[in-house]
Amino acid sequence: MSIGLEEKWPVFGRHGRAAEWLGIWTDLGRAPRTIDAYARGLAEYLDHCERNGVDPLVAGRSQVASFVRELTNRPGRHGANTLSLDSGAGLANATLQQRLVPVRLFYDFLVEEGVRDSNPVGRGRYGARHSIGGGRGLVPRLQKLPWIPTEQQWLDVLAVFRDEPIRNRLMLALAYDAALRREELCSLRTDDLDPGHRMVRVRAETTKTRRGRTVPYSAATGVLLGAYLDHRGSVSRSRGPLFVSESRRNRAEPLSLWTWSKVVRRVALAAGVAQFSTHTTRHLCLTDLARMGWELHAIATFAGHASTDSTLRYIHLSGRELSDKLNRGMAEIHAWRISLLTDDDTRGSR
Repeated sequence: MSIGLEEKWPVFGRHGRAAEWLGIWTDLGRAPRTIDAYARGLAEYLDHCERNGVDPLVAGRSQVASFVRELTNRPGRHGANTLSLDSGAGLANATLQQRLVPVRLFYDFLVEEGVRDSNPVGRGRYGARHSIGGGRGLVPRLQKLPWIPTEQQWLDVLAVFRDEPIRNRLMLALAYDAALRREELCSLRTDDLDPGHRMVRVRAETTKTRRGRTVPYSAATGVLLGAYLDHRGSVSRSRGPLFVSESRRNRAEPLSLWTWSKVVRRVALAAGVAQFSTHTTRHLCLTDLARMGWELHAIATFAGHASTDSTLRYIHLSGRELSDKLNRGMAEIHAWRISLLTDDDTRGSR
């Protein structure tokens, strides 16, 4: 494991097996953000075990359950009196799931190494249907639809972005047009763009699923791109990262993820749409594609999803299928009701 992580979470220096497991994932080339998330979740569990005087190598279900209880009762980052509506506790449901994943994987590792006979976290082993292969995990998983802005909220955000520098306007346009994740957007290079065909290449190493793809962008975004490339030449003439910093301290350096997040957060607050984030444009684009009638697999390919299960969320969010079914069903009902009014006239005219 890297020295940086040990400095950030000293608990790994006291638990060699945990450090070994994390080091294996690092050596396998997992994304730095994934390693960071795993380290944080497992470090919190190890700290919990230490506070309770339990050796994590031999901990059982009761200790894991105690850890879950601590997480579900932990105050949220917005203050001790702020509770998350979706979890009934200070941590959101997705955060609870994220904390448990590395604990489960760590115990999988211990079982494979012969240190333990079983995994106290398990998968779907705590429900009443366990005997027939069903059941549920330690924390019920909530399947929430992504949030997308209303038409007016989107217009409010665009109105504020209109006064932003050309770089920021282009980043928003590309993020929406190509449904780009934050890391995909900030990692674009000058040679990833094909202005002649208005296509952008998303390299596999920058994606969440490690699947590369090539997607189009609109003519309006092409205009912004041309203007930005002219402007970029005054900052840096070298090829490489498309989006570069213009600050005095980091001039011409690659734009960081956090800088883009700060830009979007500032604009969102100015527009009065606090829920808007760097991922909102992706959600909105994929939902709009579903609204326009794109097929499931086409949207999945465009988004770079490894499975169509993720894509289905946008089909549901668009309401397309339900709306189609409602319209077809109501058309039949209306036709039947009208036929009742005309049956007598039809028979009388024969």
